[in-house]
Amino acid sequence: MATERTLDVGCGINKLRGSIGIDRNPRSKADVLCDLDRFPYPFRDNSFSRLQAIHVIEHVSDVIHTMEEFHRLVAAGGTIFLATPHYTDFSSFCDPTHRWHLNSFSFRYFGSDNAGYGYYSNVRLREKKVRVRLLALWRYLGFELMVNASTRFRRFWEHYLCYVVRGKVMEFEFEVLK
Repeated sequence: MATERTLDVGCGINKLRGSIGIDRNPRSKADVLCDLDRFPYPFRDNSFSRLQAIHVIEHVSDVIHTMEEFHRLVAAGGTIFLATPHYTDFSSFCDPTHRWHLNSFSFRYFGSDNAGYGYYSNVRLREKKVRVRLLALWRYLGFELMVNASTRFRRFWEHYLCYVVRGKVMEFEFEVLK
């Protein structure tokens, strides 16, 4: 990986400046048009140092295969950044194109803490950061700080509180391991 290159998957009309954008919509600002459910994408292995997919993963037909494709495209040590609605947010269900409703532990299959489900994929990612944004009331009352303070409290929130103290958007940052 000689140069820093970023792939903006599902870039839409807000493509990240300086990145290569891919999208299926010809009205987007994509540099490359492709169906995000058809693999492989038209790039060589390890072509990018960073990949971002903002509000994309909930639309794909196969989350695991898509994450494997992201892993293929990003060089070892590179970063994958995802943003997606939390399944308790209104926006997760009001968009009829959303196929998946995810929580803050949905990508654990790719990490070392895979709860015994690591056999679904050989791809390995190191979770660098998970940030959950909550609805405004809960953010103002300090719950967002508590949910993001530790994995342990976030797990407690997911199990017992998230239907009352509802999530909004989740942001994930992973390091690609090869």
